[in-house]
Amino acid sequence: MILYENITQEAFGLAIELASKILETMNTEDLCKKTGAQYVDHDRVLLNYLNRPYLINIRNSQISIKDNEKEDIPLKDRILILHYLTQAKGTPITNKLITYAQIQGGKFYCPVFQKRTVEPILRHFGNQPELLIEVSKIFGGDKARYGDTSISISPFPNIRFFIILWRGDDEIPPNGNILFDKNIIDYLSAEDIAVLSETVIWKLINMIRT
Repeated sequence: MILYENITQEAFGLAIELASKILETMNTEDLCKKTGAQYVDHDRVLLNYLNRPYLINIRNSQISIKDNEKEDIPLKDRILILHYLTQAKGTPITNKLITYAQIQGGKFYCPVFQKRTVEPILRHFGNQPELLIEVSKIFGGDKARYGDTSISISPFPNIRFFIILWRGDDEIPPNGNILFDKNIIDYLSAEDIAVLSETVIWKLINMIRT
């Protein structure tokens, strides 16, 4: 599996170009039905990504934040948005949860996934789990019922995953996990899911750093 940060600028551009070619052929109304995006007009949709509205022109793949069109959008976010739009099958939330290892292509990458996602969450929120709940609200997160503390978060309209923490004690350190609604496999590849998870987690962490 190739991580986004190991991809050259040229490859980033190619990924965007390939997704853009698919997107420009799609029917706007069908796209909205499959992704949960809002129809704006024949060429444009409004997609909620991490609790912010993004305006996407499906004919030229121009992406901007509705309330701040001049704000720069990181390449990773652009690719995630385009991949979500072009790969979506419209599968509804199933309320059946899976681990990253259960995603096709995720099993062998799972140790690295844990290191890049769960471990940072534990370092920054393991001893103050209530802070995770508060920070997640900025991105549309809600308190969930798993573990000692957990949140559910929907970075895209039809995707939901859970960050779960268990408190430690004098003998056992804090522990954590990330679970996904099973329908995520109908929206993103294993690589995209890993990048999305890491992106969300570092956005949460950066909120307590500022």
